Amino acid sequence: MSKISQVGVVVAKFWLVAMEVLFKVIRQQQNSSPVVQTYRLEAESSNTILDCLNRIKWEQDGTLAFRKNCRNTICGSCAMRINGRSALACKENIGSEIARLQNIPSAKPEVNTIPEITVAPLGNMPVIKDLVVDMNSFWNNLEAVTPYVSTAARQVPEKEFLQTPEERSLLDQTGNCIMCGACYSECNAREVDPQFMGPHALAKAYRMVADSRDRTTENRLESYNTGTQGVWGCTRCLYCDSVCPMDVAPLEQITKIKQEILSRKQASDSRSIRHRKVLIDLVKAGGWIDERQFGLQVVGNYFRDLIGLLSLAPLGLRMLCRGKFPLTFESSPGTQQVRSLIESVQQIEKENRQ
Repeated sequence: MSKISQVGVVVAKFWLVAMEVLFKVIRQQQNSSPVVQTYRLEAESSNTILDCLNRIKWEQDGTLAFRKNCRNTICGSCAMRINGRSALACKENIGSEIARLQNIPSAKPEVNTIPEITVAPLGNMPVIKDLVVDMNSFWNNLEAVTPYVSTAARQVPEKEFLQTPEERSLLDQTGNCIMCGACYSECNAREVDPQFMGPHALAKAYRMVADSRDRTTENRLESYNTGTQGVWGCTRCLYCDSVCPMDVAPLEQITKIKQEILSRKQASDSRSIRHRKVLIDLVKAGGWIDERQFGLQVVGNYFRDLIGLLSLAPLGLRMLCRGKFPLTFESSPGTQQVRSLIESVQQIEKENRQ
C-alpha cells in the first residue's frame, strides 16, 4: 500500500472513531432565564452537530426544540451558536469542532476528559424556545432595504432585462447568502443599536446597488446613508465575515456601499461622511492624523457647527488638565509614500467606477 493510501486510511479511521461527548445545551422558555442541560452521547467524529441534536431529541429528550430542514448547508435553518460562535449545525462536525477548541487556549479541554460541546440559540434575537429564536427583526430589516430589482423606470416591460456575464458576476458573492442569521447573531453594532439594519440586509442592499437592471440606485444609497441605521452604524468588527458559512463577506459589501456614497457626497453633507473624508485627507497630508484638526473638521464641520464645537470643549479641557492635548503636530516619516499609496488606491477606485 502506498504512503498516500496509508494516510487516507488513517484519516478515514479518525473520522469513524467513536467517542463520548457531552452536549451542554442552553435551554430557555420564552421570557424566562436560560438553563444548561447536559446530554451524554456516543458519537463518531464525522457526525455533524445536527446529527447529534437529532439523536438527543429522538433517543433522550423529545422536548428539545431546534430548527432544521435540508441538512446540507442550503436552507440556513439550523444556525445556532456552537461553542460561542454562530454556525450551521449541519456543517460543523464533532471532530472539527473538538480540533478547533484545542487551538483555543482558554477552551482547550484537559487531558483524558470527555469533550464538551456547548450549543446555544442565536444572539440578537429573542428566544422562543431552546434553540429556536424569533427572527421577525431579521426579516423586517431585510425588507427595509427593498431587496429586489426595481422595474419602475422600465418603459418596455415586455422585454427581457439582459445582463452581460461581467455585470452578472458582480452579484455572485452576495447571491450566495442563505439568510441563516449567523452574521446578524454576531453583530456588535446590532447588539448596541436596535436601529441598525444588520449585515445580512446591507449585504443584500449592495446586491441591488451593483445590479445593472435596477434604476433606484440614488434613492437606495440615500436610505443606506441614514444615521447609524445604515452603513455608518457598522463597527467593522469583522465577526460577520468570520462566521458566514457561504463567504458572502457582509463587511466587504458594506464597505462597497460606503464607497458608492462617498463618491457622490461632499464632506459637509454629514458627520459620517466627514469622518471618512477628513481622516483620509489628514493621513495624506501628514502620514498620520492631526487630532486637533480631526475634531474641529469632523465634529465642528470646519467651524460651521457651533454646537459641535461646544461639545468638544469638556474633552479638550480634560486633555489640557492632564497634559494630553497635542499643541503641535509633526508629520510622520514616510508621509510621501503614504500619500502615494492612498492616491494610487483612489485612482484604481475611480477607474473601477468608470
